[in-house]
Amino acid sequence: MSDHHEHHHGHANDQGLKGALRYLRWLPQMWRSEINDAVVAEAQIRPGERVVDIGAGLGAGATRAAATGAHVIAVEPTPFMRRILRARQVVGRHRDLEVVDGTAERMPVADHSVDVVVAVNTMHHWVDVDRGVAEVARVLRAGGRVLLVDEDFDDPTHPEHERFSSEHDADHHGFTMVDAAGMRERMQAVGLQNVDAANVRLADRPVIRVSATA
Repeated sequence: MSDHHEHHHGHANDQGLKGALRYLRWLPQMWRSEINDAVVAEAQIRPGERVVDIGAGLGAGATRAAATGAHVIAVEPTPFMRRILRARQVVGRHRDLEVVDGTAERMPVADHSVDVVVAVNTMHHWVDVDRGVAEVARVLRAGGRVLLVDEDFDDPTHPEHERFSSEHDADHHGFTMVDAAGMRERMQAVGLQNVDAANVRLADRPVIRVSATA
């Protein structure tokens, strides 16, 4: 799960050294963040479960999930970030953290093989949201769970609202507009159950939260 300033994760078209250097200034938040901690806790990840983290970034969520005793597959498209992830894997002795090259739309994960899918602040970078949701349904085994969370930086109550808005206007293009109602429809269309999609608060931040079971 990437942090809220890792705006290229899960996005196949935003890569390279320039992008990597731009995000280095957010290193502390990318390394560990309250929103990722909250998602891991809410997902109720248990020891021995297989977990996919879409757009893992520097591993703020993936390392936290691995600490629960789960086997975590960190899906990350950017080579720079994968190198950092693998370094954290070694230094942190996360033996059950697997780092793979992939995107939301193309996950190198077997059909019906994981218990939990999580993603933080990556939905708005999915190039093809319908395909990404279909991939989530494909990899989840029966009874599996999915929890997707994007922070809502357009909400004036978000602590980073002004800072992010100015950077977004100056630097970022091509974001996918993600809304709760649309995600609910997509989840239901691929056969996921118990779908809940809403604008709520998590870790004292406004977010779009989407959850379901297989």
